[in-house]
Amino acid sequence: MDLGLRDASVAVTGGSKGMGRAAAEAVAAEGARVAVLARTRADLVETIEALHKLGAAEALAVPVDLAVPEQVDAAFAELGRRWGSLNVLINAAGPVGVGVGRFADLADGEWRATMDVGLLGAVRCVRAALPLLRRAEWARIVNVSAHSTRRQSPDIVAYTAAKAALTSLSKNLAISLAPEGILVNTVSPGSFLSAGLRAYLEALPPERGADPSDLHDAMRVIAEDFGHPARLGRAGDPAEIGPVIAFAGSRVNSYMTGADINVDGGSDF
Repeated sequence: MDLGLRDASVAVTGGSKGMGRAAAEAVAAEGARVAVLARTRADLVETIEALHKLGAAEALAVPVDLAVPEQVDAAFAELGRRWGSLNVLINAAGPVGVGVGRFADLADGEWRATMDVGLLGAVRCVRAALPLLRRAEWARIVNVSAHSTRRQSPDIVAYTAAKAALTSLSKNLAISLAPEGILVNTVSPGSFLSAGLRAYLEALPPERGADPSDLHDAMRVIAEDFGHPARLGRAGDPAEIGPVIAFAGSRVNSYMTGADINVDGGSDF
């Protein structure tokens, strides 16, 4: 299916790993110009090489720390000089290694760190990208939230709070930007074997018998530790969500805005 992304300009935050990388690959395969915003230069270089091979019209590595407003502003200013406008902003960066723990165990610093990446990173990027999105013939914003906002777990209270705020922000932006024709949606993944989940599995004691690369083992641990089993009996591969994010951010999606798309392997019923 042609998503109408050929030669479109797309910025993906957190695009060098996990679901962000999958989204970047999906739009690159459609022939889009892709800018990947992430912190680690080595991961960026490897990602850009892969995007070129997939058929990206252009692929740019943009080193940036989303927790630093000045870096975010500079990154999008550079995209403005390079492209002039922006069709799609995909906010896929999320808290990794923070936000996990019960309410009584989390200090203020952990809450701040979780919100800084899980919510404020997207706020900064939308704010910096809006002038470029407004210059484009058509524009979309896709924010990657989380299935846990629908199915709460006391063990990830800060992470879920940040994602719930991101979902609320997205719906509010969908209302305010609708008159300008800028569509805003969220995609809420269930348990995907992303960098964060893989790191969690790797930190488990050997007696748990969890292979960090096995989708069925990953789901077993998720069910045991967080109470979020999926009907399909396995975690998702990040490659399975990339096309969903790409569609939400595509020109083909011309009427859906303010939606929260749940992609969870059958966890919501």
